Amino acid sequence: MLLLLFFAICFLASLVGAVCGIGGGILIKPFLDAFQMMDVVTISFLSGCTVLSMSTYSVMKSKLSCRSNLNSKIIFPLSMGAALGGIVGKWLFSFLIANIQNSDRVGAIQAVCLILVTLGTLVYTLFKNKINTYQMTSPLCCISVGVVLGNLSSFLGIGGGPVNLVALFFFFSMTSKEAAENSLYIIFFSQIASLLSSLISGKIPELHFGIFLAMVMGGVAGGILGRAVSKHMEDRTVDRLFVKLMISIIFINIYNVYKFMS
Repeated sequence: MLLLLFFAICFLASLVGAVCGIGGGILIKPFLDAFQMMDVVTISFLSGCTVLSMSTYSVMKSKLSCRSNLNSKIIFPLSMGAALGGIVGKWLFSFLIANIQNSDRVGAIQAVCLILVTLGTLVYTLFKNKINTYQMTSPLCCISVGVVLGNLSSFLGIGGGPVNLVALFFFFSMTSKEAAENSLYIIFFSQIASLLSSLISGKIPELHFGIFLAMVMGGVAGGILGRAVSKHMEDRTVDRLFVKLMISIIFINIYNVYKFMS
Protein backbone atom coordinates (compact mmCIF):
# COMPACT_ATOMS: atom_id res chain seq x y z
CA MET A 1 0.00 0.00 0.00
CA LEU A 2 2.86 2.38 0.88
CA LEU A 3 4.66 1.66 -2.39
CA LEU A 4 1.43 2.34 -4.29
CA LEU A 5 1.10 5.71 -2.58
CA PHE A 6 4.63 6.75 -3.56
CA PHE A 7 4.03 5.53 -7.11
CA ALA A 8 0.73 7.45 -7.30
CA ILE A 9 2.25 10.70 -6.01
CA CYS A 10 5.13 10.62 -8.50
CA PHE A 11 2.88 9.44 -11.34
CA LEU A 12 0.25 12.17 -10.85
CA ALA A 13 2.85 14.89 -10.20
CA SER A 14 4.77 13.96 -13.35
CA LEU A 15 1.56 13.62 -15.37
CA VAL A 16 0.33 17.13 -14.50
CA GLY A 17 3.85 18.54 -14.70
CA ALA A 18 4.41 17.10 -18.16
CA VAL A 19 1.07 18.47 -19.41
CA CYS A 20 2.17 21.96 -18.31
CA GLY A 21 5.71 21.46 -19.61
CA ILE A 22 7.40 21.90 -16.21
CA GLY A 23 8.20 18.33 -15.16
CA GLY A 24 7.11 16.70 -11.92
CA GLY A 25 9.93 17.60 -9.54
CA ILE A 26 8.45 20.86 -8.32
CA LEU A 27 5.32 18.91 -7.28
CA ILE A 28 6.92 15.71 -5.94
CA LYS A 29 9.13 17.40 -3.33
CA PRO A 30 6.43 19.54 -1.62
CA PHE A 31 3.87 16.71 -1.78
CA LEU A 32 6.22 14.29 -0.03
CA ASP A 33 7.14 16.97 2.51
CA ALA A 34 3.43 17.50 3.23
CA PHE A 35 2.92 13.79 4.00
CA GLN A 36 6.11 13.74 6.15
CA MET A 37 6.53 9.98 5.85
CA MET A 38 10.33 10.37 5.60
CA ASP A 39 12.90 12.87 6.76
CA VAL A 40 13.88 15.86 4.59
CA VAL A 41 17.27 14.39 3.60
CA THR A 42 15.72 11.18 2.24
CA ILE A 43 12.89 13.02 0.47
CA SER A 44 15.34 15.42 -1.21
CA PHE A 45 17.53 12.53 -2.37
CA LEU A 46 14.63 10.43 -3.69
CA SER A 47 13.01 13.41 -5.39
CA GLY A 48 16.31 14.26 -7.09
CA CYS A 49 16.74 10.65 -8.29
CA THR A 50 13.20 10.59 -9.66
CA VAL A 51 13.78 13.85 -11.52
CA LEU A 52 17.08 12.50 -12.88
CA SER A 53 15.34 9.36 -14.17
CA MET A 54 12.67 11.43 -15.93
CA SER A 55 15.20 13.78 -17.51
CA THR A 56 17.45 10.88 -18.60
CA TYR A 57 14.54 9.22 -20.39
CA SER A 58 13.53 12.50 -22.05
CA VAL A 59 17.09 13.37 -23.13
CA MET A 60 17.57 9.90 -24.65
CA LYS A 61 14.24 10.13 -26.47
CA SER A 62 15.14 13.60 -27.78
CA LYS A 63 18.49 12.31 -29.07
CA LEU A 64 16.92 9.29 -30.78
CA SER A 65 14.23 11.40 -32.46
CA CYS A 66 16.91 13.39 -34.34
CA ARG A 67 14.75 16.51 -34.03
CA SER A 68 16.73 18.86 -31.87
CA ASN A 69 15.98 22.43 -30.77
CA LEU A 70 19.37 22.77 -29.09
CA ASN A 71 21.84 25.58 -29.74
CA SER A 72 25.26 24.03 -29.05
CA LYS A 73 26.86 27.43 -28.37
CA ILE A 74 24.38 28.01 -25.55
CA ILE A 75 23.58 24.54 -24.21
CA PHE A 76 27.20 23.44 -23.66
CA PRO A 77 28.15 26.27 -21.25
CA LEU A 78 24.65 26.12 -19.72
CA SER A 79 25.08 22.40 -19.00
CA MET A 80 28.57 22.87 -17.58
CA GLY A 81 27.25 25.64 -15.35
CA ALA A 82 24.33 23.42 -14.31
CA ALA A 83 26.73 20.60 -13.35
CA LEU A 84 28.79 23.01 -11.24
CA GLY A 85 25.59 24.41 -9.72
CA GLY A 86 24.43 20.87 -8.93
CA ILE A 87 27.58 20.28 -6.88
CA VAL A 88 27.24 23.65 -5.12
CA GLY A 89 23.57 22.98 -4.36
CA LYS A 90 24.34 19.58 -2.84
CA TRP A 91 27.15 21.11 -0.76
CA LEU A 92 24.84 23.89 0.45
CA PHE A 93 22.17 21.36 1.45
CA SER A 94 24.71 19.21 3.32
CA PHE A 95 26.18 22.31 4.98
CA LEU A 96 22.78 23.39 6.32
CA ILE A 97 21.95 19.87 7.53
CA ALA A 98 25.30 19.63 9.36
CA ASN A 99 25.17 23.08 10.94
CA ILE A 100 21.48 23.53 11.75
CA GLN A 101 21.27 19.90 12.91
CA ASN A 102 17.51 19.94 12.49
CA SER A 103 16.26 18.58 9.18
CA ASP A 104 12.81 20.11 9.73
CA ARG A 105 14.36 23.60 9.80
CA VAL A 106 16.18 22.86 6.55
CA GLY A 107 12.88 21.61 5.10
CA ALA A 108 11.29 24.93 6.11
CA ILE A 109 14.09 26.83 4.32
CA GLN A 110 13.53 24.74 1.19
CA ALA A 111 9.76 25.38 1.37
CA VAL A 112 10.28 29.15 1.72
CA CYS A 113 12.63 29.10 -1.28
CA LEU A 114 10.02 27.16 -3.27
CA ILE A 115 7.35 29.71 -2.36
CA LEU A 116 9.54 32.58 -3.61
CA VAL A 117 10.59 30.73 -6.77
CA THR A 118 7.03 29.66 -7.61
CA LEU A 119 5.62 33.11 -6.87
CA GLY A 120 8.23 34.69 -9.14
CA THR A 121 7.39 32.20 -11.87
CA LEU A 122 3.67 32.94 -11.53
CA VAL A 123 4.19 36.72 -11.70
CA TYR A 124 6.41 36.37 -14.77
CA THR A 125 3.86 34.10 -16.47
CA LEU A 126 0.99 36.53 -15.86
CA PHE A 127 2.94 39.54 -17.18
CA LYS A 128 5.29 37.90 -19.71
CA ASN A 129 3.76 39.77 -22.65
CA LYS A 130 4.89 43.05 -21.08
CA ILE A 131 8.42 41.92 -20.19
CA ASN A 132 11.35 42.45 -22.57
CA THR A 133 13.62 39.44 -23.09
CA TYR A 134 17.31 39.13 -23.95
CA GLN A 135 19.38 36.96 -26.27
CA MET A 136 22.60 36.23 -24.42
CA THR A 137 25.37 34.37 -26.23
CA SER A 138 28.38 35.02 -23.97
CA PRO A 139 29.74 31.70 -22.60
CA LEU A 140 30.36 33.35 -19.22
CA CYS A 141 26.73 34.51 -19.03
CA CYS A 142 25.49 31.05 -20.04
CA ILE A 143 27.65 29.39 -17.38
CA SER A 144 26.43 31.86 -14.75
CA VAL A 145 22.77 31.20 -15.55
CA GLY A 146 23.47 27.45 -15.56
CA VAL A 147 25.14 27.63 -12.13
CA VAL A 148 22.14 29.41 -10.58
CA LEU A 149 19.61 27.02 -12.13
CA GLY A 150 21.68 23.94 -11.27
CA ASN A 151 22.08 25.18 -7.71
CA LEU A 152 18.32 25.61 -7.27
CA SER A 153 17.66 22.25 -8.91
CA SER A 154 20.05 20.38 -6.62
CA PHE A 155 19.40 22.24 -3.36
CA LEU A 156 15.62 22.07 -3.64
CA GLY A 157 15.47 18.62 -5.28
CA ILE A 158 12.91 19.84 -7.80
CA GLY A 159 14.79 19.48 -11.09
CA GLY A 160 14.11 23.05 -12.16
CA GLY A 161 10.84 22.91 -14.05
CA PRO A 162 9.17 26.32 -14.41
CA VAL A 163 12.24 28.16 -13.06
CA ASN A 164 14.35 26.85 -15.92
CA LEU A 165 11.72 27.77 -18.48
CA VAL A 166 11.36 31.34 -17.21
CA ALA A 167 15.15 31.82 -17.19
CA LEU A 168 15.48 30.47 -20.74
CA PHE A 169 12.60 32.67 -21.94
CA PHE A 170 14.03 35.79 -20.29
CA PHE A 171 17.78 35.48 -20.88
CA PHE A 172 17.79 33.68 -24.25
CA SER A 173 14.40 34.53 -25.85
CA MET A 174 13.74 30.84 -26.50
CA THR A 175 10.45 29.49 -27.78
CA SER A 176 8.46 27.10 -25.59
CA LYS A 177 9.78 24.00 -27.41
CA GLU A 178 13.39 25.24 -27.32
CA ALA A 179 13.15 26.08 -23.61
CA ALA A 180 11.57 22.72 -22.76
CA GLU A 181 14.34 20.74 -24.48
CA ASN A 182 17.19 22.87 -23.14
CA SER A 183 15.70 22.64 -19.66
CA LEU A 184 15.98 18.84 -19.80
CA TYR A 185 19.75 19.09 -20.27
CA ILE A 186 20.08 21.56 -17.40
CA ILE A 187 18.13 19.18 -15.15
CA PHE A 188 20.09 16.15 -16.34
CA PHE A 189 23.55 17.63 -15.73
CA SER A 190 22.67 19.30 -12.43
CA GLN A 191 21.06 16.18 -10.98
CA ILE A 192 23.77 13.78 -12.20
CA ALA A 193 26.41 16.06 -10.66
CA SER A 194 24.42 16.20 -7.43
CA LEU A 195 24.08 12.39 -7.34
CA LEU A 196 27.78 11.85 -8.05
CA SER A 197 28.64 14.33 -5.31
CA SER A 198 26.52 12.33 -2.85
CA LEU A 199 28.10 9.04 -3.95
CA ILE A 200 31.67 10.35 -3.69
CA SER A 201 31.09 11.95 -0.29
CA GLY A 202 29.23 8.87 0.96
CA LYS A 203 26.19 10.95 1.95
CA ILE A 204 23.52 8.57 0.67
CA PRO A 205 20.61 8.34 3.12
CA GLU A 206 19.21 4.97 4.14
CA LEU A 207 16.24 4.21 1.95
CA HIS A 208 13.88 1.43 0.97
CA PHE A 209 14.74 0.16 -2.53
CA GLY A 210 11.07 -0.60 -3.22
CA ILE A 211 10.13 3.04 -2.55
CA PHE A 212 12.99 4.23 -4.76
CA LEU A 213 11.84 1.98 -7.60
CA ALA A 214 8.17 2.95 -7.18
CA MET A 215 9.02 6.66 -7.35
CA VAL A 216 11.24 6.30 -10.42
CA MET A 217 8.70 4.15 -12.27
CA GLY A 218 5.83 6.47 -11.33
CA GLY A 219 7.78 9.55 -12.39
CA VAL A 220 8.79 8.17 -15.78
CA ALA A 221 5.32 6.69 -16.49
CA GLY A 222 3.58 9.94 -15.55
CA GLY A 223 5.94 11.95 -17.72
CA ILE A 224 5.32 9.72 -20.74
CA LEU A 225 1.53 9.85 -20.39
CA GLY A 226 1.56 13.59 -19.62
CA ARG A 227 3.39 14.43 -22.84
CA ALA A 228 0.91 12.34 -24.82
CA VAL A 229 -2.07 14.06 -23.15
CA SER A 230 -0.63 17.56 -23.68
CA LYS A 231 -0.65 17.09 -27.46
CA HIS A 232 -4.46 16.93 -27.38
CA MET A 233 -5.01 19.94 -25.11
CA GLU A 234 -5.54 23.55 -26.18
CA ASP A 235 -2.89 26.09 -25.18
CA ARG A 236 -5.47 28.13 -23.29
CA THR A 237 -6.41 25.11 -21.16
CA VAL A 238 -2.76 24.33 -20.44
CA ASP A 239 -2.10 27.97 -19.44
CA ARG A 240 -5.02 27.95 -17.00
CA LEU A 241 -3.87 24.64 -15.51
CA PHE A 242 -0.34 26.05 -15.15
CA VAL A 243 -1.53 29.10 -13.19
CA LYS A 244 -3.71 26.97 -10.90
CA LEU A 245 -0.80 24.59 -10.40
CA MET A 246 1.56 27.41 -9.37
CA ILE A 247 -1.00 28.74 -6.87
CA SER A 248 -1.52 25.24 -5.44
CA ILE A 249 2.24 24.73 -5.03
CA ILE A 250 2.53 28.03 -3.16
CA PHE A 251 -0.19 27.02 -0.68
CA ILE A 252 1.26 23.51 -0.22
CA ASN A 253 4.62 25.03 0.64
CA ILE A 254 3.03 27.53 3.05
CA TYR A 255 1.49 24.51 4.80
CA ASN A 256 4.90 22.78 4.79
CA VAL A 257 6.60 25.79 6.38
CA TYR A 258 3.95 25.72 9.14
CA LYS A 259 4.42 21.97 9.70
CA PHE A 260 8.20 22.15 9.75
CA MET A 261 8.29 25.09 12.16
CA SER A 262 5.61 23.82 14.55
